[in-house]
This record gives sequence, structure tokens and C-alpha cells, in this order.
Amino acid sequence: MAGLSGNLTQMLVSKLTSTSQGVNLQIGAITQSDPALTPLAIKSVTAQNVSVDIADTTQQIQYPSILVYCDRLTNTLAEKYRQFSGQARMNAEVRHSEDTLADVQTNLQTAVDGVCALLEASRGDWGNGAFYVGGYEVAYEPVVRGGRNFLQRAKVTFDLEVSV
Repeated sequence: MAGLSGNLTQMLVSKLTSTSQGVNLQIGAITQSDPALTPLAIKSVTAQNVSVDIADTTQQIQYPSILVYCDRLTNTLAEKYRQFSGQARMNAEVRHSEDTLADVQTNLQTAVDGVCALLEASRGDWGNGAFYVGGYEVAYEPVVRGGRNFLQRAKVTFDLEVSV
């Protein structure tokens, strides 16, 4: 199953980094429609589930960033004689850091809105047996010390229907 979760994670990374529909284009459209928002671009999209402490210590993450991973596979065997027929729970964890506290939350929300807009535009067949029917959950965490000074995270979680 490691191959399946890795393939699904790479599919999501490809969608987020796409030059034709990716998250930076979605964020650009959002900030262009509201002049009160600060233009920003995701600097790092990584297929990894790593804590803030480790990421900051190793200095591998540039902010704002998105960490992409699959944290659960559920094989319900809905289709008999398939190796896997069920759901994969995918996560796009958006992290934003700034020197001052003033704009951390607003800029994080803009980045999350970009991820959600991308998901809304990506309903349907993702290929290789993965299908996104829509729907997601966003969970915001409080601002903490980290990154450049202040850091906030939000996790966008959604399910993919998978049949391989």
C-alpha cells in the first residue's frame, strides 16, 4: 500500500504545482479580486508529513509552504476482485510564517482559500483509479513561535475514492 499512498500524494503535488491551474494561480486570482489582500505565492510544496520543529531545525521548508501527505487508506472492498477499493484521506497542510503578527492569519487564510479553490476546480477523475467527488475540511491552528518569528498552520483534509 505504500505505493498507492505515494502515488496519490504525487498526484496532489502535481495538481498544486501545475502551471495551468495550480495553487499559485488560484491565490493570484483571489488577491487580484480583493485589493486589500497582500499578493503571495507558495514557495514550497513538499510530499512529506513533518512537524514544525523538525522542519525549522533542518531549514528545508520555505514559507508559505504546503506539505502533502496521505494519512489513511480504507480498503472497504466495495468492488470485489480489486486489490484496493475504498478511500484515501489526503492532507494539504498549509504553513505561513512572518516577522510580525499582524498579517499571519490573513495571509494563511488566503493561501488556504487558494487550495480550496483548486480542489473545487479538480472534481472528477484524477486518473489511475482515483476520483475526487468534492468536499473538504479545513482546521486552523493557533499562531505559535516558529519559522521567521510567528507561524500558523491550517490543514485541508479531503477524501479520494480509489479503485485499483
